[in-house]
Amino acid sequence: MEAWALEVRAPRGPLSLVLRRASGGRIYRDALSLEQEHALIAEAHRSGVKVPRPYGFLPDLLGHDAFLMERLHGETVGRRIVRLPELATARTLLPVQMAEELARIHALDPARLGFLPGSGGGSSAQRATDGLVAQVDSVGEPHPAIELGIAWLRNHLRDTGPAVVVHGDFRIGNLMVGPDGLAGVLDWEFARIGDALEDLAWPSVKAWRFGMDHLRLGGIAADERALVDRYSDLTGRKVDPADFHAYELLGNVRWAVGSLQQAQRHLRGEEKSVELAILGRLACEIEHEILTLLETR
Repeated sequence: MEAWALEVRAPRGPLSLVLRRASGGRIYRDALSLEQEHALIAEAHRSGVKVPRPYGFLPDLLGHDAFLMERLHGETVGRRIVRLPELATARTLLPVQMAEELARIHALDPARLGFLPGSGGGSSAQRATDGLVAQVDSVGEPHPAIELGIAWLRNHLRDTGPAVVVHGDFRIGNLMVGPDGLAGVLDWEFARIGDALEDLAWPSVKAWRFGMDHLRLGGIAADERALVDRYSDLTGRKVDPADFHAYELLGNVRWAVGSLQQAQRHLRGEEKSVELAILGRLACEIEHEILTLLETR
C-alpha cells in the first residue's frame, strides 16, 4: 500500500487527509480489498470506534483503487511507542484504552458487514486451524515446531463465545498513539468474523513487544490483566486464562506462518526485498516462542 499525506482546501476550511492507494500485488489472499476496508472503516467510524474519518473510495486512481481518510497525528512505529520518554504516560493508559476500543469493535453489527471473511458462520476456532494447515502447506517445506503448534491447537483451541467482528491485527504498531494514549486504530485489511480472543491475545504475541520482552502486553505492560479485566467489565465476557493462552499460541503460529509466506515472496522472485528475506529469518525466533508456550501450557 501507498500512503500520501494531503492538505486540501475545502469550503469549510482546510482538511488534512491521507490517501491510501494500492500499489499492485496482494500479500495475503484473504485480506480485504481497499473498497471493503473503506466500507468497514466507515461503519466503525459511525459506531464510535476511534478510526480516521473516511472521505470516499476511489475505484481508479492512476490505475489502482484508493480511498481518502482523515489524517490523525501521533506515533505508529512500535519501537518508538514502547521506548519514547514522552509517551510514558500514554503507555500506562493504553491497556485500558485498547480494551475499550476492542469492546466497541466487537460490538459492530456483522449483518452490516457481510463481506467479511467468516460471515458464513461455522466454528471460528476450526476455521483458524484449517487456515493454518493450508498456509503452512503452501510454504512447501517442513517446520516441525509450527506443525506441533497446529496439532496442539486442533485439540485445545475452542470458540469462547459468539463470533464477533475482529480487527485481525490489533496491536502496538497498528495503533496511533499520542501523549494522551490511543488516538486511532489503523490497518483494517485483516478484519474478519471470529472469536474475540483473537484480538485480545494478539497484542501479547512476542513479536509485537518490539524488544521489550519483559512487558508481555505489547511492550507496554507487564501482563494483560488490565486489558482483559476492562474488556470483561465492558462486555460481560469472561476470559479463561487457558483460553487466552491458547489464543496467544494461535497468534504466534499465525505470525510464524505469515513470516514464512512473506519470505517465500522474496525467494520466488515475486518481490525482491531485504525486509521480506529478514522475515524468513524471524520465523525461527517465533518457532522458539511456540515451543516455549507449548512447554508452559
